[in-house]
Formats: sequence, C-alpha cells, structure tokens
Amino acid sequence: MAAGALLAQTSPHGRVVYLSYEDAKPILEAEAEILPQELKGRSPSELALDWPKWVARHDAEIRARLAQGDEDTLVNFLLFGMSYTRQPRITQKQIQQIGQQQNGAVAANNPALANLASSLQSRADDLIRAMAAPGNNDRLLFARRLLVEQKGFRLDTTEGREKAKAYLIASVVRVLGEFNNYARILEAARVEGASEEFIQRSSLFRTRGLSSDTSLLPNYALEEALKAIQSRGLLTAGSVRRVAIIGPGLDFTDKQEGYDFYPQQSIQPFAIIDSLARLGLARADAMRVTTFDLSPRVNDHLQRARQRAQRGQAYVLQLPYDTQAQWKTDAVHYWERFGDRIGSPLAPIATPSGVTALKVRAVRVRPAIASMITPMDLNIVLQRLDAPQSERFDLIIATNILVYYDTFEQSLAMANIERMLRPGGFLLSNNALLELPFSRLHSVDYSTVVYSDRPGDGDHIVWYQRAAD
Repeated sequence: MAAGALLAQTSPHGRVVYLSYEDAKPILEAEAEILPQELKGRSPSELALDWPKWVARHDAEIRARLAQGDEDTLVNFLLFGMSYTRQPRITQKQIQQIGQQQNGAVAANNPALANLASSLQSRADDLIRAMAAPGNNDRLLFARRLLVEQKGFRLDTTEGREKAKAYLIASVVRVLGEFNNYARILEAARVEGASEEFIQRSSLFRTRGLSSDTSLLPNYALEEALKAIQSRGLLTAGSVRRVAIIGPGLDFTDKQEGYDFYPQQSIQPFAIIDSLARLGLARADAMRVTTFDLSPRVNDHLQRARQRAQRGQAYVLQLPYDTQAQWKTDAVHYWERFGDRIGSPLAPIATPSGVTALKVRAVRVRPAIASMITPMDLNIVLQRLDAPQSERFDLIIATNILVYYDTFEQSLAMANIERMLRPGGFLLSNNALLELPFSRLHSVDYSTVVYSDRPGDGDHIVWYQRAAD
C-alpha cells in the first residue's frame, strides 16, 4: 500500500483523511439495528474510543477483498480470454449451464455440457502453458503472479500444473455458483416489483471480492443521465470543472464487452471527459479529474498513463463491439462517436483470426487529456479527500462500485461523498442508496438506459444532489 499512500499524499488539492467518529455518529445512531456485530450495543463513549481502531481494522478488511476480486478476474480471463488459446470464448448461456451443475459436475448424458467441460479443461491447460512463459503480456504476468507468487503453485512440474489446473476449475465453479445464487436473489426480488429488484441489486456483491473489471456501456448510460440533467437546468454550460471517479477500473477481460487481445485500459475517466465536453458542460482542456481506487493495479496503471502523457505520449483506447450482442441503435451510435472530443481515430489492433462478428474502433487520446487525470488511493467507505470548499467536486461518478458494500458501508461512503461535493454538485450512481434524513445528499431523479435486447442489460442511473450547508 506504500505506492497508494504516496499517491494520496502528493495531491495538491487536499489530503486523504479517515471518516471521524463525529461525522459517523449520526449514521451509527440511525442504523443501530444493522451495525456490524462489533459495533452493536456499544455506548457513545465506547464507540468514540474504539472508532479509530475499528476504522483501521475495517479498512484492512475491505482492502483484503481485492485478493478475491483478483481471483474472480482470473476466472474471467480463463473463460473469455482469446490471446492464449484457440478455444472459443465461453458464452453466457454456457456459463448458466455450468453453474447449474451440482458441484460443477457435468451430466454424462448431456453431450453439449460434456463438450463444454472439455473446452474448459483445454482452456485451463492453455492458460497454464502461457503463464509458464508469459513474456511481456501484462495479463499473463498478472495471472502468473497470482498463481505462483501468491498461491504458491509450481508451473515447472507436472504435479504443480495439475494442482494449478484444479484450482482454476474450482474457482470457475465457485464464481459461477455465486452468480447463480445472485440470480435467485434477484428473481425472488423481481416478484416484489422492479423497485425491490433494484434495491437488492444495489448491494448484491456486498460479500464478494472487489473486482476492478470494467466495460464501455455504463458510460453511455452516464452520458444520457448528464444529458437529462442538463435539459432540466440542473447543470449548465461550463459548470463542471472538478470531477471524481470512484473505482475507474481496468478493462482486463470483461465477460460481455471486454477482450484480451489489446493492452489493459481504463475507460471511464476518458469517457466522462468526452461526454462532458460533448454536452458543453465542461471544457476538455479546463477539467480536473481525480480517480479514487483501492487497487494498486488500477492506480499504478493510471499513474503511468499520466506520466507518459506528461512526456507527450498519447493514451490509446481500443473499443470492441460484438455485432451479435444486439446493442440498441443509440448504444451503437455512442460507440461510434466515443472519443471524438478527446482524441482522434487510428487503426485498431487486428482481431484474432476466426472472430468475424467483432468490430473494433481505436481512439488516440491527446496527452493533454490523459495528463489531467490524477489517481489517488482512497477507500470511499472510510476515507475522503479533505479539501477547501473551492476545491470540492462538481460531479462524482460511482458506477458498479457501491454494489460491493452493505447498507451501513454505503451510508458511510455517502457521508464521505457529501463532504467532497460542492453544494449543488451531483453524485451519479447505478445503485439505490439509503437516504438518511440528516444527509445533504438526496436523489433528484433517475434515468434508465437499455443497452441491448438481452434480458436485464441496462442501467438505472440515480442523480443524487448535494444540498447547501
């Protein structure tokens, strides 16, 4: 965490501080029934005394969830990677079939599932062979570090490779079993109505590892939300100058829109700058964008991109579009225009042989754009950037991140976000968050965007606005 601490300490716009007991006290009182067990039934004086220790301990616990998230990322790499194998990507339908098998066992009388199991075994063999000689492939190096350095598997012996393969297959079974459980939870909530489903979805991953994976389309939903907010006069031309993005993520191998035949990339910081400039809400050359993330991988990636940009090097984004994914026309149009305010088109990386339904665009992002992004190590549940009001954010983005926390943790995060927003500023999130009566951060409205004809493929973006002090 030393690198993250350095990032936090070197920001000229404020310093990272932990949420104090005084700031947390109203939440502790309002949510007494759902507090973590170690905080329940404590007197105010006891809570005040123990709060710093609990915060430090819980900060470490949250950060420890990154390891599980990295394992989930490795599972995606195994299922969907194309750079290390000739086996076809596993489809969403096949994933459901695997997850429905008891303990991952494939029914002997089902040839399709037997073939799928064979393909998965071959993928695992291919990935292990590739990890044994990763070269400078950053994804393979990540996978090797996880299996060899962190898990202790040996890839230079037959026994070691077999153990690594068993671990990979078991990880697939675990992840797919978890997702089938999530599907059952959402199906039960759906019976109660769309609102209940959205509420359940908003903290669905509260016990899951923290994943850094990301994709393009949530940024389309954010642009549509910004457009609607602008049409209501809630944000005006040139009014957005300072932006924070919580959990910007890395496109490693997303299960739907991501691939692995191009370098890892972070999409959202550039997407938000692009959208704000397109809508006239900000000048692309007059914005300051700060990213908050727990992951050293994400922070290091963005820090290196910033340093390269300061030396005049562009940041290149590869934008895949699977034409079989049944994207809505407006989603395709977003993909077609993405990046036109922050860079210029260039020839994309060639797609792997045999992949005929995939189109790829590439955008060369101007160095001036990449250099305005400042990454910071920050745990949004327990930390905030302490800055004078003149340096507070006009807009904070938090998509696919607060879903990893329970209601109490989300309330703490909301308190930190409130303190970082200027009066009138907005938080945009695809989560339904508890709005406590004493909070200055409340929902104004929401917008809904459907990405494709696939069931449930879309987002609700809730607009939370900070009231005046």
